[in-house]
Amino acid sequence: MKKNLFLTVLSFGSLGFVSCTSDDDSNGGSTMPQLELFASSNTSGTITYTDLLASMPTARAFTTGSVDADGIYFDDDRDEVIIASRTNNRLEVYGNFRNTLLTPVTSLMMTASSTTGDFTNAREIAVDGSRVVVVQDQAEINGNVNKLFVYQRTSTGFTLEKTFTIGFKLWGIDIEDGNLYAVVDLTGDISVFNSVFSKPTGALSPDKRVTIEGLTRTHGITYSDDDNTMILTDVGLATSATDGGIVVIENFNSVFSSTASGGTISLSNQKRIYGPNSLLGNPVDVSYDDETNKIYVAERLNGGGQVLSFAYPTTAQADATPLTTRLEPGVTGIYLRRD
Repeated sequence: MKKNLFLTVLSFGSLGFVSCTSDDDSNGGSTMPQLELFASSNTSGTITYTDLLASMPTARAFTTGSVDADGIYFDDDRDEVIIASRTNNRLEVYGNFRNTLLTPVTSLMMTASSTTGDFTNAREIAVDGSRVVVVQDQAEINGNVNKLFVYQRTSTGFTLEKTFTIGFKLWGIDIEDGNLYAVVDLTGDISVFNSVFSKPTGALSPDKRVTIEGLTRTHGITYSDDDNTMILTDVGLATSATDGGIVVIENFNSVFSSTASGGTISLSNQKRIYGPNSLLGNPVDVSYDDETNKIYVAERLNGGGQVLSFAYPTTAQADATPLTTRLEPGVTGIYLRRD
């Protein structure tokens, strides 16, 4: 979750969190720099917030109305946190967030939502302007149908604008200049739907799909426009807590455009973090701060859930030790905002 997202956590006592990303929203007129990390969980019923510029960054946990959530975003203009609730099968908005930070309150009040039941088994959210896109991952409850739901954020809630049926299993998404990048779950592929908001409702096929050499199963995805860098996560085998990794593709626009649909982005165009020292097993979401060149990961399996941060890789592949680690039970989504 990430730049150009209107809407996709954790703390850093010992640790130091998209797209499915950093964000350039205004900070309500404040001249103070901000670097904030938000995280969702599919087990705890809480979201967490961390001010990464504090002298001792510490996560604060806030109870929400959803035990199981995936995908998180903070809209500074509206002062609200948006999550995709897997408990209630809807988008949920928790407003007046900064005012809540000034109090000892530990729970958030829902101030708006989408219609319950539009989607089930939500995975990720991405935002572009007033539009919020939700991923529905196939499951028995939804007839094993993968979909993208496009909502308009209104003054009172959400209006469902379009629904796209996708012919492959989905997870992470990211929107850049109206083009939606999506991971192809169960594979090492990524795809793009160009000018996605101009597409008609119905079945939707990607404009391009490519394979990332050496990547077993994509999940997290985030793009830095300033650095022209795409960052992906590899969860490997779902049952293994040690085989995950991070893949960085520099000069992404050129690399992607020069790779034919159905082609492969080779290892020579990647920088990678893999190995037991990384603590990566099932890294399900990722975000990136292009000012400090730090990568933040929601690691779902290792330790029951951790938020990890890494220095930007400088070699083709390394077993890098995280810069920071913090337990975050059930962590599923992270959103990094810089202003």
